[in-house]
Amino acid sequence: MQLRLHSVPVLQEVPTEMNYVYLLRCADDSLYCGWTTDPVRRLNEHNRGLGAKYTRSRLPVKLVYCEAYEERHEALSREWHLKRMSRNEKTALISSQTPLYDIPGNQTDSTDHISSCQHEKRKGRP
Repeated sequence: MQLRLHSVPVLQEVPTEMNYVYLLRCADDSLYCGWTTDPVRRLNEHNRGLGAKYTRSRLPVKLVYCEAYEERHEALSREWHLKRMSRNEKTALISSQTPLYDIPGNQTDSTDHISSCQHEKRKGRP
């Protein structure tokens, strides 16, 4: 009896979870910046009052800007920089981005507007 060795495919690249930095526009027109690994889940959490303390009293919130990063530290660094921007700088950033499709203000079950976050994948600081 002869043993046969089967070739096992080797995974060349380990799939990584993406990390997202996002800006929300609150009901009082203020802006909130955060990061997550799942923008759909996080947006739903914010709108159910389970997100950040800041957004709980400013519902509903709407996703207006999103960037994707492969590395967590890159997303956290970008979040740090965004939080230090002035409102005018953030507004200009939101205006410069390709629109996130039609972002429903109160409909948190729609995920169409999230897909462009995934296309904004960035490597390193923009």
